[in-house]
Amino acid sequence: MHQYLSPSRFIDSDHPAVVEFAETHRGSSRDPRQQAISLYYAVREAVRYNPYTFSLDPQTLCGSYALQAGESYCVPKATLLAGCARQCAIPARIGLADVRNHLSTPRLLELLRSDVFAMHGYTELYLEGRWVKATPAFNEGLCTLFDVAPLEFDGVHDSVFHPFNRQGAPLMEYLVDHGQFPDVPETFFFAHLEKCYPHLFGEQQPQLLGDMQSDLSRG
Repeated sequence: MHQYLSPSRFIDSDHPAVVEFAETHRGSSRDPRQQAISLYYAVREAVRYNPYTFSLDPQTLCGSYALQAGESYCVPKATLLAGCARQCAIPARIGLADVRNHLSTPRLLELLRSDVFAMHGYTELYLEGRWVKATPAFNEGLCTLFDVAPLEFDGVHDSVFHPFNRQGAPLMEYLVDHGQFPDVPETFFFAHLEKCYPHLFGEQQPQLLGDMQSDLSRG
């Protein structure tokens, strides 16, 4: 478990901001599961989900970067949760998957030129003798705008996706699970994204500016 407890490039559990955040939000319980639950909700709400923050700069994958920016997308939020867990001596790693029917807007779908969201990130935490999945990406405010119940996490059951919205309409489907990693596999991560969205990697790559809430306000 050493690699899942140690600081790494993107899961920078030794960064002062991550250490402070983890110690502030781990809660008073000594039970690792209760600490993991507290950290999950803290990360989910402290960093607003915004897919337009995606960047080709690898530094933006760091948990500390997401924390300091106050907004990010699923992968940096997952590395932040993993970093907080490692600071609290809870083994943690990153999972990556391709999904369809993600929380999205017409503008974002047009930008990606696809309804497949590649390299969706989640966290796996080792609790009570088993790995448990947790997805801290979508903050409650965003879920309210999309009429989706926010993902809960109890430290026992996997918390990975929104299959339906509150009206029962299909919302998310996992297509490909790329597996779990001790840290974000930078080369594989960007290579797969370039394969899926080559136009985002060209010389005329579009500006990824805006946020989901403004998209929705435009109708």
